[in-house]
Amino acid sequence: MTESGDSLLETYASNVFDDGAMRKYLPSDTYKQLRKTINDGRDLDPAIADAVANGMKRWALDKGATHFTHWFQPMTGYTAEKHEAFINPQRDGSIILSFSGKELVRGEADASSLPSGGIRATFEARGYTAWDCTSPAFVKEGTLCIPTCFFSYSGDALDKKTPLLRSMEALSREAIRVLRAMGDQDARRVIAMSGAEQEYFLVSRELCRKRQDLMLCGRTLYGAAPAKGQELYDHYYGSLKENVGSFMRQVDRELWSLGVPSKTEHNEVAPAQHELAPVFNTANIACDNNQLIMETLKKVALRNDMVCLLHEKPFARVNGSGKHNNWSINIDGGESLLRQGKTPASNARFLLFLSAFIWAVDDWAELLRMTIAGPGNDHRLGGHEAPPCIISVFLGDLLTDILHEIETGGQSDFREGGSLRVGISSMPTLPQDISDRNRTSPMAYTGNKFEFRMLGSSMSIADCNTVTNLMMSDVLSKIADRLEACDDVQTEIREIIRDIMKAHKRVIFNGNNYAPAWVEEAHRRGLPDIDNSVDAFDAAVAPRTVELFERFGVLSRRELEARYGIYHDNYVNTVSIEARTMVEMAKRQILPAVIKYTRFVSETFNCLRDTGLTLDVTLQSAMLKDVTAAAAQFRAHLSKLEKLLDKAGAAPFEDLKARSVYYRDKVAPAMESLRDVADKLETLLGDEFWPIPTYTDLMFTE
Repeated sequence: MTESGDSLLETYASNVFDDGAMRKYLPSDTYKQLRKTINDGRDLDPAIADAVANGMKRWALDKGATHFTHWFQPMTGYTAEKHEAFINPQRDGSIILSFSGKELVRGEADASSLPSGGIRATFEARGYTAWDCTSPAFVKEGTLCIPTCFFSYSGDALDKKTPLLRSMEALSREAIRVLRAMGDQDARRVIAMSGAEQEYFLVSRELCRKRQDLMLCGRTLYGAAPAKGQELYDHYYGSLKENVGSFMRQVDRELWSLGVPSKTEHNEVAPAQHELAPVFNTANIACDNNQLIMETLKKVALRNDMVCLLHEKPFARVNGSGKHNNWSINIDGGESLLRQGKTPASNARFLLFLSAFIWAVDDWAELLRMTIAGPGNDHRLGGHEAPPCIISVFLGDLLTDILHEIETGGQSDFREGGSLRVGISSMPTLPQDISDRNRTSPMAYTGNKFEFRMLGSSMSIADCNTVTNLMMSDVLSKIADRLEACDDVQTEIREIIRDIMKAHKRVIFNGNNYAPAWVEEAHRRGLPDIDNSVDAFDAAVAPRTVELFERFGVLSRRELEARYGIYHDNYVNTVSIEARTMVEMAKRQILPAVIKYTRFVSETFNCLRDTGLTLDVTLQSAMLKDVTAAAAQFRAHLSKLEKLLDKAGAAPFEDLKARSVYYRDKVAPAMESLRDVADKLETLLGDEFWPIPTYTDLMFTE
């Protein structure tokens, strides 16, 4: 079914309390004040809260809403909501529909049952949500959703939105200082922008129900490699299957109605893998949008008898799923500070902000690495499906040469910009990009933005954007100090770029990040190589991290330590759940299947022998021997894993990290050993005996 252009125009943002809805449902003066509040990033005037709430309520009721909720993003990495009806019973038995300014601006939620990292005791339940008016409200499934921040009774941030908003303010403040020093008196704000490309898998709902690991963990804990995987690259950008195409159209329709600019979708490299990419937005709204994208993918998949897997590595030995966070900074008028200009002044500005980013990435690589740490991403990073754990920056030869020329003060032999002819007469001349794209780079410059390719598919983009904003704020504040104190700004800009290149060019790498030689070279350069999440978490509470966050008022030491605890709790709980799931599947499915198979082979062997005929039973004997040997190994590894889990439950670990280290170094390897034997058993047992759907079933049945 296709839609007309007019229908699409009517659909887009139809369920969003956007500028058009505000103009229609709010008094003129109220609209102007609210618009100014949003544009200038100011606090809402309490005097207009009731008027805004009344207009928002009337709009939501016209959209069929019956409830409202403060929609927030706790430290689970997902979203949370408590629904309340608009109805207000009266003494005469009737009802009125009410929604006050107080209910709009502030709500109350249970803070004890959501992750707090020890900030909240279980008996201290009160938490508050506060309206974020910079992200528009929307109606979803009959409920008015109001994007909010979430914090404790004592004022500690318990969510991912609050530090993101604070970091955006810090970035704007320091970037404006730099622009003012360069002579720009017009810019009012600098806005962090983001667009997150979302990868995911689709599998049959019926088959998924038969796999406890997919249902509980989101990834397969057992599974032999299929005869065909992604070797032929025939799935990548291939034509969409009919049911997948229908699913994507439904996802688009829902996202468009919520104002999420879903733009691009295609098949990814692995079988059953796909990607969706939205258009750029402010980092805050982009984060909200990505949460809606993940939620919508899951819900629409279920309606189509499929399951959407957002785990970073649903299938071993097959490409996993990432989430590329495209980050940039724009002046409030929309002009990107990371796009090359047409005048010497604009190019000087571009090269200065580009160099600032290089400095920031090199200086804060460990902290940036921490933002994408997690047990799921540990299975993905470092393979030929994702960048290695070493963070580097790709610029391309042209930009690298320009910066090298500034550093050395000489003339470089870089290529002039121009046009690129594709060698086909029917194709027009295309404008040449300033650099190629490097899909192996963790942080690649792609024209007017940097693409951070290390993020995991299931992760919120809030953390990496918060840190990116903050590390740029740190560098820009130092650059502003120099520019404000100098006599000749243009000369100082060149000196700053020269100093940055001398100190931080080690982080620039334009080659193949997958090559083993790069790892050796990166080590020689002294770049950090943190190959696991447990060690990566350390950066969250490093003294310089605490100083950075506190200096810009983004998070306190107490709040950072709480997050550090949550990271370790999540790591341990995730690995523990996976290990226990493996044990249950082993006992309830795999071992009974092995017993059933060996009984069948034994009975067949005995029947043949009892015939009295001279028969060759070598095959049956060998099959029985192979399976029983593998089964004995499986039981031994299973017993070891159970003992490790029992010890983990009884051991008095000295600190949070020690517990995580135990699960990383003891439990996780035992899980892999158990899996290896199980995958061997899968190849020995016939399809009629293997109790769970195979990789072939899952990846080639959508």
